[in-house]
Amino acid sequence: MIFYSMQEILLLCAAAIVIDLLIGDPKWPTHPVIWIGRFIRLLEGRLRREGARMSPRSLKWRGIGLTSATLAASYCVLWLLAAIADAIHPWAGYAVSAWFISTTIAVKGLKDAAMLVYKPLVEGRLTEARKYTGYIVGRDTHDLSEKEAVRATVETVAENTVDAFVSPIVFALLGGAPLAMLYRAANTLDSMVGYRNETYLHFGWCSARLDDALNYIPARITGMLMIFAAWLTPGLSAGRSWQAVRTFAALHPSPNSGIPESAFAGAAGVQLGGENRYFGVASERARMGWPIRELESQDIRRAAKMLYSVCLLILTGVLVAGLWVS
Repeated sequence: MIFYSMQEILLLCAAAIVIDLLIGDPKWPTHPVIWIGRFIRLLEGRLRREGARMSPRSLKWRGIGLTSATLAASYCVLWLLAAIADAIHPWAGYAVSAWFISTTIAVKGLKDAAMLVYKPLVEGRLTEARKYTGYIVGRDTHDLSEKEAVRATVETVAENTVDAFVSPIVFALLGGAPLAMLYRAANTLDSMVGYRNETYLHFGWCSARLDDALNYIPARITGMLMIFAAWLTPGLSAGRSWQAVRTFAALHPSPNSGIPESAFAGAAGVQLGGENRYFGVASERARMGWPIRELESQDIRRAAKMLYSVCLLILTGVLVAGLWVS
């Protein structure tokens, strides 16, 4: 069995963050999230074969089964791989753990995706910017204005500062690579079946509620770090960020997403939220922040800078703690 000390886990997390910042999402070997997604689709197909004939209660129980099996498989496979590597040599164990933790975070990938929207926007290629916005959001993007494309991208970067970085690092600190991968599996389940629509309302209930629960504390950590990052960054307001979180975060339909979105909106002096369209149907989201100025393409860069600031704050913290803890 592998039992890493607190110092080892801290340094492994620091190494994982550096790997992600330098390399980003691996093209080869196949990203673990892709394998998790395939596993989810395979089980979903078997559990939902009876389709509409199933009662809501049956769908909920089968959804619980899907969630439990996916989490168990993700954790056990990672634990086994890390244990085998550690048995070969301790440094092989360190390398495997650091690498797999890095695949659960996506700071560079999130920034790169945002920049794919930013570059055509500043060059006046709105149609291309809409296409890349559609890669990172679930809403309709074919007729977005420049301002709405910016809003969609900024909201995604702010919200995913939790999902794509802070949460997996928190779980890696608590339980190494296996627990970080368990979190990533839960987040993948939510993104695939955690919808409140006719198809997944009951089947995805467990996945959606679990994702909310797992992100609850990390989202609040993220909010505080974003406020601190605003204090360190010229042109952003930490005081207004704090007030925005207190005023607007609870208005968001998610118990967690409103915190980073309102933190950025307050810091930058813009307003997020408003009308989104999903498959042609309008959906109104609560407004986050005060419209002190209009959204502009540079806000995408500001959101990416805040993401990196949060990342560097955590990296500094785990490095200092790892070197200090004996």
